[in-house]
Amino acid sequence: MTVETTIDGAPEKALEWVLAGKGAALATVIDTWGSAPRRVGSQMVVSGDGAMEGSVSGGCVEGAVVLEALEALEEGAVKVLEYGVSDGDAFAVGLACGGTIRVLVEPVGDGGLPQDMLEELVAHRAARRQIAYRVALDGQDRALLEAGYDDRFRMDRSGIEDDGKSFVAIHNPPLRLIIVGAVHIAQALVPIAQIAGFDATVIDPREAFGSQARFPDARVVNDWPDAALDAVGVDARTALVLLTHDPKLDDPALHVGLASRAFYIGALGSKRTHAARLERLEQAGFAQSDVERIHGPVGLNIGAAGPSEIAVSILAQMIDTLRKP
Repeated sequence: MTVETTIDGAPEKALEWVLAGKGAALATVIDTWGSAPRRVGSQMVVSGDGAMEGSVSGGCVEGAVVLEALEALEEGAVKVLEYGVSDGDAFAVGLACGGTIRVLVEPVGDGGLPQDMLEELVAHRAARRQIAYRVALDGQDRALLEAGYDDRFRMDRSGIEDDGKSFVAIHNPPLRLIIVGAVHIAQALVPIAQIAGFDATVIDPREAFGSQARFPDARVVNDWPDAALDAVGVDARTALVLLTHDPKLDDPALHVGLASRAFYIGALGSKRTHAARLERLEQAGFAQSDVERIHGPVGLNIGAAGPSEIAVSILAQMIDTLRKP
């Protein structure tokens, strides 16, 4: 299951069209005012024959942007466009409200984004590496940067730099949720996390629990958690949720998780269970600052009852941890 994100697939589609000899231009929302229908960083890609994918306004100005993109391809020049979306126009295309947007249009190739830089960007995305693309609004300078934008990476926040002369597009790998323990809560958590944009993996050595039939839309790994996590990989875009409250399964997973950059680690269990868990981890050599990363008992305290509501509380806590400082 996939969901639309701001830049999901646009660079790959642009490269596909370029390699097919069609040419391509990328149009990116670089600034918004009011209730603009698409967030900063939203992209559409236009081919040399007028095909388009993606959106910069939800339908209000796409036709005009296609024409500008075709002109940019012909001229080999970068363009910065500004559109006001009136409430009346927005209502006509089914949007709740209007706003104003600025759109950067870049042809791929002469006068725009070099093809080799686009190829490098796509390679970073395929390898799940965070990368920032910084471009001067006059099109005179571009760079791919792996560091220097920690807050933007964490918040998935593309935007104009403070000097007003450059735009930074944040390309984060997809968010991932790794669940250890294929229990009822996991069956509820997987689909709602996927709706929120997380790729889901379920780990459980017990094949009766961890079966594809029980989790048809998730990756299922039947192995011990430490070996499975080493194989799957845990990075800064990963939430790790432990639902077995069995030390034989949870503790090895915690050892891997606490040694990783996972942005969220949550573990099911009562306060007493969690206290015993922390004591075992401290005996294993983990520092207080390490074990404080664990959200336990897992989930926001919303009075959740039953697997589905507990799943909602866990997802809410994951997002809260990701988005807040």
